Amino acid sequence: MYIGGQFVDADSGDRYDTINPFNGEKIASIPYAGVIDVDKAVAAARTAFDSGPWSRMSGEERSDLILKAGAILKERMKDYARLESLDSGGTINKTGADAFLASRQLTFFGEQAKRFNSEPQPIDKLMREGRSFNYTIREPIGVCAQIIPWNFPYMMAIWKLGPALATGNTVVLKPASDTPVMALELAKVFDEVGIPPGVVNIISGPGGVIGEALTTHPDIDKVAFTGSTEVGREIMSKAAGTLKKVTLECGGKGANIVLEDADLDIAVDGSIWASFYHQGQVCESGTRLMLDAKGHDKFVKEMLEKLEAMKIGDPLDPSTQLGPVVSEGQMNSVLRYIEIGKKEGAVLACGGQQETGKGLEKGWFIQPTLFTGVTNNMRIAREEIFGPVLGVMKYNNVEEAIEMANDSIFGLSAGIWSSDIGKAKDIASRLRSGTIWINEWHILSERAPFGGYKQSGIGREFGDVGLNEYTELKALYVDDAKTRDNKPWYDMVVSRSKSDN
Repeated sequence: MYIGGQFVDADSGDRYDTINPFNGEKIASIPYAGVIDVDKAVAAARTAFDSGPWSRMSGEERSDLILKAGAILKERMKDYARLESLDSGGTINKTGADAFLASRQLTFFGEQAKRFNSEPQPIDKLMREGRSFNYTIREPIGVCAQIIPWNFPYMMAIWKLGPALATGNTVVLKPASDTPVMALELAKVFDEVGIPPGVVNIISGPGGVIGEALTTHPDIDKVAFTGSTEVGREIMSKAAGTLKKVTLECGGKGANIVLEDADLDIAVDGSIWASFYHQGQVCESGTRLMLDAKGHDKFVKEMLEKLEAMKIGDPLDPSTQLGPVVSEGQMNSVLRYIEIGKKEGAVLACGGQQETGKGLEKGWFIQPTLFTGVTNNMRIAREEIFGPVLGVMKYNNVEEAIEMANDSIFGLSAGIWSSDIGKAKDIASRLRSGTIWINEWHILSERAPFGGYKQSGIGREFGDVGLNEYTELKALYVDDAKTRDNKPWYDMVVSRSKSDN
């Protein structure tokens, strides 16, 4: 682990193994941290913020160090893509893209750091010469606890570290227990470029123990979490004890609406991409496919042909299209949901089982699974499955599709496929989701905000909004009245002597 600029074991000396989802083999031995390690990491971050140079550096100085780290990530893309694939089970095509994007995103945050110099920004409507000058200042929040999930462990680390560091905060990052490797590799990079000790602290271990210690710790100023809605609720509740700032990027159940006039070639392939990318282990996946009743059968037929031809295999093989899910526990959870779908009356059109053939018996593979006849009251339509499982629903008119799409506790993502962009935009304006794609899915930009409505989260990542989530807003009032005579409001509480008059 990395605490206070030092690479250290857990205080207890305990360790655990991380496992390759493809073959069940050990790939790394990882420190198993506890509360004592949390206290050490938080203390290091607190000292670095309160007494260290980071928050006092200019934005340009912070930018220089972050950009150096981004350049190293670019140089090592192939190595990091392979590590990420071994650790998470993501296909090498997916993790290669992740490695490229992680470098690009950290570089973006490094460039943005130049903007955060604590320079006062005038409030034009309140600037009044002879009375007062009014300004706002954005300052770093302080010590940030950051908790990330196992589905995009490398990129999620960058999503959290980048904006926090750019705006002058110090951090304690906890990666998911199943996928800690790339976060710990990143510690080496930040150490290599000379980030001051205590600014970045990365600890590994059980989420229940470490997560609770971080969210309740009195010296933590902000908690940033990505993960399930269930855990997000717990974090919000526990952070309330000290009124910490909280940003949450939680679950989703993306409504994917295909209109009658959609381009079938694009919409079929796009809907498979929306749902089965990274084995469906994506919070903003399009897992509720809503088809016009008139075109339903043809659409499903074409989709089934492509799902049944999907290549399942070794994530390191560039021809693999569907890899394993992250762990045996996750595989069993997904298989339970498939059984629930059957019992609820949904029609299993393909898949539905663990894939054990073709030398895959040691891994955690699930066949691409498609249910038809799904209704919005079924658990497989309402709960996040986080696996290669897609539910198809019929609608009779657009109003019904919009109603079904919004009938969810989640509001992270949605998508619309149509040749009429104006119509699609109108529908998008009526969907209660934070990100909506038209004729696309999964494409995100670090320059545009990302986050959810309803129980999909609080706050945003990326863009100006995401950077500002790591700042406090200060108002500065500078007097320009100058003389006592120009301050008659003092007379409400202070009697002036004759000599004053």
